[in-house]
Amino acid sequence: MKILLIEDERQLSKSILTYLKSEKYSCDLAENFETAQEKLELHEYDCILLDITLPDGNGLQLLKQLKENKKSDGVIIISAKNSLDDKISGLQLGADDYLAKPFHLSELGARISAVIRRKHFKGNSSITVNDLEIHSEAKLISFQGKPIDFTRKEFDILLYLAVNKNRIISKNAIAEHIAEDNIQFFDNFDFLYAHIKNIKKKLAAAGAQDCIKSVYGMGYKLEAL
Repeated sequence: MKILLIEDERQLSKSILTYLKSEKYSCDLAENFETAQEKLELHEYDCILLDITLPDGNGLQLLKQLKENKKSDGVIIISAKNSLDDKISGLQLGADDYLAKPFHLSELGARISAVIRRKHFKGNSSITVNDLEIHSEAKLISFQGKPIDFTRKEFDILLYLAVNKNRIISKNAIAEHIAEDNIQFFDNFDFLYAHIKNIKKKLAAAGAQDCIKSVYGMGYKLEAL
């Protein structure tokens, strides 16, 4: 699951990113309105943590742009502004939740999990595709009840494809999803090919059907049978 943190308080953003990465989330950071706008135009996120007060703009304007562009990223407003008007404005614009500063990181983690469950898993913490059960919070994938040992990157790829089952996902989109902000360091997709190969090998060893299809010139698709 990929998270975008839009927050200009450096000490707070450092604490949040450290916590989220320990919880096995992929995380991007935007410290101002302009950077956040660029990232939102280029990427899709499972959850956005949005501060209202930014040095060069208002976070609610970013939320408004998201909804105008019909993007489905989950949004949790995190702000020191705890007035009823701010909360109502954010929720009316389409935010999924509102968390006032200061807050416990464990509470933030619970709110993120709840938003992701509602967005992708219909309120559950797992999805099942072709006898593969994928547990988003436990970071576990099992086939017919038996766990399969995947690396974190392999898990992220398989979950990303499962959430978008029966849709062709471009190689570039998958690469960006697992590489976080380091995509500029890769000049080819060899690392992605290696991960896909390992996933297929592990699925076959577990007796699972090969449901990841390569679509020539486009990307990959997980076929729900």
